[in-house]
Amino acid sequence: MKSVTIPIEKYLSNYHGKDKEQLQRALDIVGLIEGDAHYIRPKGVEVASILMGFHVDLKTILAAILSDPRLTTLNPLIDIAAEFDVTVANLVQDVNWLNTIRVYSPEMASEPNQAETLRRMLLSMTQDVRAVLIKIAYRIQRLRNLPKESEEIRHFIAHETLDIYAPIANRLGVHQFKWELEDMAFRYLDPATYRHIAHSLSANRKGRESSVNGFITLLKSTLAKENIECECYGRPKHIYSIWKKMQRKNLAIDELYDLLAVRVIVDSLIHCYTVLGIVHSLWQPIPKEFDDYIANPKENGYQSLHTVILDEEGNRIEVQIRTQAMHDYAELGVAAHWSYKEGGKQSATMEKSIATLRKLLEEKNAELSSSEDFRNELFNDRIYVLTPAGKLLDLVKGATPLDFAYAVHTEIGHRCRGAKVNGRIVPLTYILKSGEQVEILTSKEMNPNRNWIDRRLGYLKSPHSIQKVKVWFRDKEIGFK
Repeated sequence: MKSVTIPIEKYLSNYHGKDKEQLQRALDIVGLIEGDAHYIRPKGVEVASILMGFHVDLKTILAAILSDPRLTTLNPLIDIAAEFDVTVANLVQDVNWLNTIRVYSPEMASEPNQAETLRRMLLSMTQDVRAVLIKIAYRIQRLRNLPKESEEIRHFIAHETLDIYAPIANRLGVHQFKWELEDMAFRYLDPATYRHIAHSLSANRKGRESSVNGFITLLKSTLAKENIECECYGRPKHIYSIWKKMQRKNLAIDELYDLLAVRVIVDSLIHCYTVLGIVHSLWQPIPKEFDDYIANPKENGYQSLHTVILDEEGNRIEVQIRTQAMHDYAELGVAAHWSYKEGGKQSATMEKSIATLRKLLEEKNAELSSSEDFRNELFNDRIYVLTPAGKLLDLVKGATPLDFAYAVHTEIGHRCRGAKVNGRIVPLTYILKSGEQVEILTSKEMNPNRNWIDRRLGYLKSPHSIQKVKVWFRDKEIGFK
């Protein structure tokens, strides 16, 4: 798979007035000097170039440029809030944190619950979901430069990508990034299989292109007679998804029949179903291969009609039919929220998709925020902390080191006599924050304190932990009788 980052200068002509001035100022800050023979393009600029290809909002682009790691070494630091605004400054702060977090370990691959806890932690500790989008673009930039790294680093980054970042991209509905993350990671983890699938696809490309072009020509001419405008093109199948299907169905690549795919984009919801009817009248549909994700969107908000037909030569062709708004959301997920904010273009479908995402990510009993920043209030009732061994624990917000001790093991809680947070002694009533590392100091004997179950004293937040202490005292009293 060949990935290319278009230089940011190619996109500057798309911006005008104050927007262009702000972009130029951000580029000046990171030292983008044309004609400098010793100039090395900053990471943030490459990341911004990746994002610009998907028409994200200006603040996301500015934050990507200004989150370049080199800017954290400047003395004095740039006052981003004063130079741009508070939203950009907060985004930069979140991205810088995401770029420095070091929690993932290869062992997480064998512990799915740990990988999921880390995904939730990364989402919960950012103020704005756009910071996660920028972080995903940073990961794409890193993967594109992995050939320069050692094999050990390549494998680590690729594993982390498949375990953490590709699932987050999928959860946010950013399918274009998900596919690139998966394909590049797979390329480094299993290069032989990657090359085999790539070569097989290349060898049969002419035949596939001929079948797809024949389908498109007939469909377009038929739709023109019905006065339906459309954009219709062949859609490449992604190598990692092909490999997953090979594994799932236990088939070799030459035994897979649905490697042909076409996408049809129309201007209205009614035309989606009209086109579906026309496709089924022109070609033989495969009944079990039809999915209506418009009437029943996926949990991450994705909407489209999917069907598979047989052409005259017996080739199976997967057809996706959607509106432009649905397509934009399929490409960029929640980030498309900002593309549709201006001019009242944001649809009920988009709002529903964002609300569905928030529900998926387990925010309970909260209304959808319509604030400018679309602040990520997900998981606002949970925190995520680390054991000394690097294991992540998911605790209720407001939890104390004593809650942590009982979450590790009931006996650890009963024997707790003190705690360290990030290597510093803290009181047992200390309120933990996500990302902190907690170490419990224990005695040999189990001897809980009755004060621990008095909520007013603040030793325990979790009802589950309080119940464990109550049970200990109840059992002790029974033992004395």
